Order: sequence, then structure tokens, then C-alpha cells
Amino acid sequence: MHRWHKHIRIATRRAGHRDGPGRGGNGPLGPLVFRGSAYNAHAIVDLPHQSLIDPNLEVVMSAGGPRIKLNNGTEIPAIGLGTWQSKPGEVAEAVAYAIKEVGYRHIDCAWAYGNEKEVGEGIRASGIPRSDIFITSKLWGTWHSRVEECLDQTLANLGTDYLDLYLVHWPVPLNPKGNHPLFPLLPNGKRDVDHSWDLKDTWKQMEAVLKNGKVKTIGVSNFSEAKLEEILPTAEIIPAVDQLELHVYNPQHKLITYLKSKGIVPQAYSPLGSTNSPLIADEEVVKVAVKHGLQPADVLVGYLIKKGIVALPKSVTPARISSNFTGALAAAEKLEAVDIEHLDGLAAAGKQKRFITPPWPVELGFEHWPQLL
Repeated sequence: MHRWHKHIRIATRRAGHRDGPGRGGNGPLGPLVFRGSAYNAHAIVDLPHQSLIDPNLEVVMSAGGPRIKLNNGTEIPAIGLGTWQSKPGEVAEAVAYAIKEVGYRHIDCAWAYGNEKEVGEGIRASGIPRSDIFITSKLWGTWHSRVEECLDQTLANLGTDYLDLYLVHWPVPLNPKGNHPLFPLLPNGKRDVDHSWDLKDTWKQMEAVLKNGKVKTIGVSNFSEAKLEEILPTAEIIPAVDQLELHVYNPQHKLITYLKSKGIVPQAYSPLGSTNSPLIADEEVVKVAVKHGLQPADVLVGYLIKKGIVALPKSVTPARISSNFTGALAAAEKLEAVDIEHLDGLAAAGKQKRFITPPWPVELGFEHWPQLL
């Protein structure tokens, strides 16, 4: 049992309140808006290497930390609490703590995680109004032909009447009449993919639930450039985000460049390298952390934020929930251009590694993905 005690909430403070050349804003009580700059909860510092993030990226400072403006004008908090693989019985307390005590305003969940009801309980227990919380959930593969039906289940589970962001979880339609609700299998043991279904039709249904007001923003997850190009030619609405496995060992530079060219904001799941956070032991990450008086996890999450990528660290431990938020904001301020460039190069220097490679029996179009068997 965790001891749920209060940690320092630096993300709700804005010290200095300085507006100056190259910084937008309207004083200490209003939002601070700036372009192509580093950001954190305490101060706004010009980014020394402007090419690190999209120069057209608009970031808004708020009580819950920085928010990035999406292509539809919606503001998404740059740090969210991930809930994938969180143990049953711990999610509600973790969500409530993250929101109430630390200052998170972004919770990422999914129908497939099986814990949306607990997420909803945690949001309500926090005492923070629903309108102040940015909730993301995802459409699972067995529901590609029934988008609104899956969404309605998610809304009921969460106890809300809308989502801030709804994503297509994977670009892999699964047999909706298969032998398992999550991972239907063929007799040969491979996952039962519905090859007759077209992703363009999934996206049309995603557009429909946006138009009927059940979601405010739509996007995708685990989509390569090739998969995005399957839906974009007929799309009325461009996906606002693409949630991906992104970290220093899997930076996906080419894909990030493509996303920015389309006005799609990247989101990073598993920023610490998935289970047991293996990236925190990397000697180069540790060196950068020591240089700036940070923890390795701070560097890994702050690195993403500095690059204009929404980060979704996952934890149910109070201290880690807190440090993943406050430490990342500190890192986003302290990391220098030379640090970002060094971390950007770790994969090319021989450390390229994906940790999340489900055995989908289809070609996804990603670099560094295992060959199909």
C-alpha cells in the first residue's frame, strides 16, 4: 500500500511573470503564449536551437503546466499520466493523486486497458472539475467498424459525456466476430486481422463522432507515415496527434519530421522505455542528469517536452507520479541544445531499440520493426 502524501506542486506556480521580447502573454494572471521556446512552470527561456521543435508550435502556459495547441485550436497538456499496464486497484488512487496533489491535467487511457472505470473514479475523487481535465482514450481494433459503439462504452466507463481526444489505437482492424474481444486468433495462432476493412472507413466514423460532439479532437496512435497516407487523401479532418513509442532509443526522427509537416503533434508513450524503465540506467542519460542536477527520468521526459512532444509517463507510485511531472518541467528548462543533440544521436550510435512490438501479422510501415514471420 502506498502512502499517499502531499508533494511539492511546482507546476501550479509561475514565478517571475516576466513578459519580454519574443514572449507573448498578458501578465501574471493570463496565459503565456510563445513560439519556438523552451518552457516550464517557473520561467520561460528562449530555446537556443530553434530547429529542435516546430517553430510554428504554439505553447500556452497554464496552472497545470504547459499546453500545446493542436491543429484544431484545442490545447493539450504537454505531460499526461499514462495508465497502460497499471495494476487493478491502484489506478483510481493514482489518478486522483496525480490530479489533486501534483497538478496533472491530462489522463491517457484506452478501452483495451480495462481500467477506464477506475480512471473515471479517480478523476471524480480528485475534486477537480471535469472541464479542467483533458481525457484521452482509444478505439480498439475489434471496434473499427463500430466506432461510436466503442466510444459509448468508454464514455460510460469513465462517467463522462465527452472525450477531449479519441485515438485509433492501432492501424490494425481485428475480426469483430472473432474468438476473443481483444486479441482474436486464427487456428494457426496468429491474430485475426479483418483484411476486408479499410482504414479510411474507420477514419470516416472517427470524423462522425467528432461532428456529433462526443469527442472534441480525433487522432491516431501507432500510425507510420505509410498508414497515415492511407487515410489522409480522403480525410475531411486531419488527425491532431499521433501517439507513438518515442524515447531516446527510438526517436523516429523521420516520422516526427513528417508529422510536423502535416501539422500533427507527436505524443510519446513509454518515454522511459516501458516496463522497469530501462532507459534510466543509460550512462549517457545519467551523465546529462548529473550535469544538471536532475534524475535520469527527468531528463528522459524533459527531452521530449523540449522537442514539442507530448509525454505520457506511467506510474502508480506517488513519488514517481510527482517527479515525472515536476522533474520533467525542470529538465525542460535546464536541458541545453548540446544535450538534446547528444540524446537525439543515441539511437544512431547503436542504441536503437523498440520495446513495444506486438505480433501484428501485417506490415505497419515502421522503421526498426521486427520482420513478419
